[in-house]
Amino acid sequence: MQAMDWQISSTQRIPLDRPRLIGIVNITPDSFDAQTRSPTTDAAIERARSLVGDGADILDLGAQSTRPGAASVPAEVQIARMEPLVRALRGDRGFDHVALSIDTTSAEVARRMLDLGADIINDVSAGLDDDRMLGLCARRRCGLVLMHRLAPPEQDSYSDRYERAPRYDDVVEDVRTFLAMRMRAAMDAGVCAEAIVLDPGLGFGKSVEQNFALIRGTPRLASLGRPILSALSRKSFIGRVGLERDSEPGERVSGTIAASLAHMQMGVRLFRVHDVRAHASAFRIARACGTGESPDGSRTRPGTAAG
Repeated sequence: MQAMDWQISSTQRIPLDRPRLIGIVNITPDSFDAQTRSPTTDAAIERARSLVGDGADILDLGAQSTRPGAASVPAEVQIARMEPLVRALRGDRGFDHVALSIDTTSAEVARRMLDLGADIINDVSAGLDDDRMLGLCARRRCGLVLMHRLAPPEQDSYSDRYERAPRYDDVVEDVRTFLAMRMRAAMDAGVCAEAIVLDPGLGFGKSVEQNFALIRGTPRLASLGRPILSALSRKSFIGRVGLERDSEPGERVSGTIAASLAHMQMGVRLFRVHDVRAHASAFRIARACGTGESPDGSRTRPGTAAG
């Protein structure tokens, strides 16, 4: 997959010549991973500071859980949860170099956070929940993530708990077709192609095997010409295969890193993760093994080891 840039404003681009880590900050009481919830602004600021210190290039802020079974949260509640955090981060020079992504399907929430200095909208409905979203992103020239899902959270299930697998003719081709349609809709609304990133929606309306089929099918998805986002962190399908049993999200870190490394080898350069430090370390080692670069960036001679 050819390296690209991600345009997130009229003046700012994120080069994707190396893996970029998107740290997850959930300002919610009910996100699927209890270990990483930040129910207060102070807790969210501390988590954000820790993620950036660990190597996050982008912070993804969410005030509404998108886990299976989660109820919709009104826009005014999302704004009340998120606004103090965005104000604090944009007022702290320690975050000047960090892009802020807003995980919402509400154009009202998106508009308010963009006003406060956010850079990216991460819409898990791909602009279908709110018909104002694509036009807003076009006008504001922000980065935009378009994700595939089969059903909204309140109608969905965890990947390892389906009695019958969700129905697709060909899960990779069906997801690719959907993302192509939503990318075209965004561009028709005025969104610049270079602002768009595509997310296959791992864990959203897919069985365990369908998720792995989508990972294997990454080159077909990437043929749409836009960067692919890897957002598999700590999800149930990772635990089902890696641990071969029911598991808690915190037990799925090693499996997450293994799948992320597979995605990286397929050319993915954007990773939305809970465990930034562990991923940063794994990617440095992988790059050293594959390119002859040592973890500190210096060159090593063929046949020698660094460290």
